[in-house]
Amino acid sequence: MSELTRLDFEVMDKNDPLAEFRELFELAEGQIYLDGNSLGVLPKATKKRMQEVVEREWGQELIRSWNSSDWINIPRRVGDKIASFIGAKAGEVVICDSTSVNLFKLAAAAVKMNPGKRKIISEPGNFPTDLYILQGLVEFLGDQLELVTVPRDEIEAAIDEDTALVVLTHVHYKTGKLFDMDAITARAQAQGALMLWDLSHSAGAVPVDLNAAGADFAVGCGYKYLNGGPGAPAFLFVAERHHAQARQPLSGWFGHANPFEFSDHYAPAPGIERNLCGTSSVMASSALEVGVDIMASVSQQRLREKSIKLCDLFIELIETRCPEFTILSPRDSSERGSQVSMGHEQGYAIMQALIQRQVIGDFRAPNVLRFGFTPLYVRYVDIWDSVSVLVDIMKNDSWNCEEFKTKTAVT
Repeated sequence: MSELTRLDFEVMDKNDPLAEFRELFELAEGQIYLDGNSLGVLPKATKKRMQEVVEREWGQELIRSWNSSDWINIPRRVGDKIASFIGAKAGEVVICDSTSVNLFKLAAAAVKMNPGKRKIISEPGNFPTDLYILQGLVEFLGDQLELVTVPRDEIEAAIDEDTALVVLTHVHYKTGKLFDMDAITARAQAQGALMLWDLSHSAGAVPVDLNAAGADFAVGCGYKYLNGGPGAPAFLFVAERHHAQARQPLSGWFGHANPFEFSDHYAPAPGIERNLCGTSSVMASSALEVGVDIMASVSQQRLREKSIKLCDLFIELIETRCPEFTILSPRDSSERGSQVSMGHEQGYAIMQALIQRQVIGDFRAPNVLRFGFTPLYVRYVDIWDSVSVLVDIMKNDSWNCEEFKTKTAVT
């Protein structure tokens, strides 16, 4: 690794079969964006699509666009496109609400499907909103349920006949560690539990095959690797075998079998649409569809191959040139998502210094610097350049000033 030069990374970019996709995204000159695991980059086509929705579909067609522009079917239409690259069938995925709301809906449906079982199992340090939602569900249902958090290497052993539901994030948001989806799903179901996966840090970066794994439920967000924009609608997956039985508690009118009958009594839609609630955000959903269309056109295997190579190169450069950092992500690519996390006691200030130098990552308390590698627009030369900037920052102690140590609201 020490013999490689920037020229070697430029050659990698010239030979990259995904290189052409970078031109589909808005990227400022001189900026290295390594935070796609938190917020994806704006696709250029999204601006034109938003203009069309605002000026023609809303501005001219007004309410007619629910039919003429097919607004009414956007949750299912975009959901089917997402299904194509997460190992689901058409009719098993819809976009709606937020990841948090969808998690509540599906977790509530799952525990109702498993009466008499008390435990929901997750891991400590799971993404906070997942734990908060599960805590809220347990509190709402009173003594019927208990949330049990178990270290990841003890989870399979902890799943027993009293487990109603297992909820895990496929790729850990802080470390990038990857769960064995097939093994844990099989263990849960062997004990009569249902399995719910959070794919927020997987979909669009790590190949996922929900049906091959036999997953029961899944949720995920649209604003990370799917490039749907800040606050983009999330998605949810329900295996077809559960459609008739799964009843989520937020029975809004868009989940009704025939919402425009305006009946006083709720009758759930027969398929995946029963998991909808209120009116879709058409503009947000339309923006997400652009990003999803790009992702659906890409070989997931090529994405994974480039992701692994980017992460491996970054880790090796850091270990060679910046040994003062602790690599927190697995070195084994089969156990890692599309990010590399590093630990340093001055991590926050160092990240702020990087951001000022146009290398954009993010920080997670207490000491974690996160770098997300989105294969569609991150170049190999970006890896070399970002590490070179970090070497300079550490050599000159340029992170060591009050400006970089003052915490902002969003880290």
